[in-house]
Amino acid sequence: MQGTAAASRHWQTVIADIFWVALASGPIAAPFLSASGWLFLPQIAEIIYALGERVCPQPELAPTLVAGHGMAVCLRCYGTVGGLIFMRWLYGRTQGSGTYWLEQYGLWGFTLCFILCLAYPLELALQGFPWWGMNPVVMTLFGVIAGVGLGAYLMPTIYGPEDAPAG
Repeated sequence: MQGTAAASRHWQTVIADIFWVALASGPIAAPFLSASGWLFLPQIAEIIYALGERVCPQPELAPTLVAGHGMAVCLRCYGTVGGLIFMRWLYGRTQGSGTYWLEQYGLWGFTLCFILCLAYPLELALQGFPWWGMNPVVMTLFGVIAGVGLGAYLMPTIYGPEDAPAG
């Protein structure tokens, strides 16, 4: 039975990694797919853009990558994805050992994760003030902070030890 649990856990991590690849590549691929005009690729881009519009509060601020076609999400959203991808990479390197994995601290870890995730809506709210404005580098940085915070809490849950029972 232990072999079945390990196999299930393996597939859970494979599926999660496929999700991260799609999350990281989709917003960048969409403008190229849309501009290609080849067969069904623009329709795939439309699906990616539709998903981006559902999750991104400011898709109109997405940078243009191909003439007339921007990324599927703004840089704050993509920064969040970047932070999550970085934490996935770090988890792979450390296998969950380290003081920065917030899940091990229980409610305090969750609270710190929540506070770090607030960087995202904080920057979004600050854009409403004339003295803040819209700065792509700042948007990306605040997104990365939120992604790192979320990843520091979620990665041990998603990628727990290989010998842990799936479930």
